[in-house]
Amino acid sequence: MDMIYFDHAATTRVLPEAAQAAVEAMTVAYGNPSSLYALGTQAAKAVAEHRATVAQALGCRPEELYFTSCGTEGDNWAVQLAVHLGRHKGKHIITTAVEHSAVLEPCKALEMQGYEVTYLHPDATGHIRIEALEEALRPDTVLVSMLLVNNETGAIQPVAEAAQVLKRHKSNALLHTDAVQGFLKLPFTPKGLGADLVTISGHKIGAMKGSGALFIRSGLRAIPLLRGGGQEKGLRSGTEATPQIAALAAAAKLGKDALDEHIAYLNDLKAYALAQFQALVPGLVVVSAGDAPHICAISLPGYPSQVVVRYLSDQGFCLSAGSACHRGKASHVYAAMNLSKPVRDGMLRVSFGPSNTKEEVDQLAQALLSVTQNLVAAGR
Repeated sequence: MDMIYFDHAATTRVLPEAAQAAVEAMTVAYGNPSSLYALGTQAAKAVAEHRATVAQALGCRPEELYFTSCGTEGDNWAVQLAVHLGRHKGKHIITTAVEHSAVLEPCKALEMQGYEVTYLHPDATGHIRIEALEEALRPDTVLVSMLLVNNETGAIQPVAEAAQVLKRHKSNALLHTDAVQGFLKLPFTPKGLGADLVTISGHKIGAMKGSGALFIRSGLRAIPLLRGGGQEKGLRSGTEATPQIAALAAAAKLGKDALDEHIAYLNDLKAYALAQFQALVPGLVVVSAGDAPHICAISLPGYPSQVVVRYLSDQGFCLSAGSACHRGKASHVYAAMNLSKPVRDGMLRVSFGPSNTKEEVDQLAQALLSVTQNLVAAGR
């Protein structure tokens, strides 16, 4: 059975151009970039070109971009780097209660080491108030980490405004943003955001899993994540994953070239979807229409989301109850939003891609309607 895919925030199908770039890196230009013979220097040249391509898509200089294996690695590295650079200035961190676990878990580990972490809580729509950040900022704050786009609600957080707060208070804190859900979904640059550290991931934009990058602002004395042979200017040693890097560059170029077109299309498609859901499905609640063009959060109160996800899967649809990283656990994002228990228990995330159509949306709306007709709501 063909599946209709509405979970692009979890992962994306690898684009044919990205897959081809990876195949060529594995079978033709397969040399080790550290080798001195022609096949190696060819691979090194390709990595440099791919770095420039991804940097152009992100809007930074190639020398500020370091390849990683995923968004989680980038987030962990950013947190470690910031606290290391600020180790003589303080032990206070500000982040949000709706961050990805790749930021929250390192922060929890740092709390065990004596750091104090302030978790900013969102309003009922999932947004962080910039005033809350300003109130929490202290002279000993060394890191502010704030998602650009929340992966479960699509809410855009005030990262650029956070940078202005830090500048106004002449804070020593570094600003990190996990831009995994924002990269090539929104027009932004690290400089425009005022961010010191920016995380991106390849498999959210049509590249292979196992690819990503961390932007480290020029001038920061970065510490190595991995020590060894000196790759990535000595900051992340290990033979470069040339197939993943090639695929990331190919997907980044395609995404950058089509950015405006994709934003317009996805905004229109999501607006159509939300209108159809509300018109056809009794009791459905739009919890977050999502500021980003590709994510929205809805709820069928009384219908447990895990049951609904499995039911919809049987009907040929892929969507989630929240972040794929939760694996069935209750979402800390929805809990932080102080939603009522019936709404929270019935949460569904619908995330769109350029390949989705209005015809598929119509089919999903009918499937959501069938949930209310064929499943028994809790408490009845």
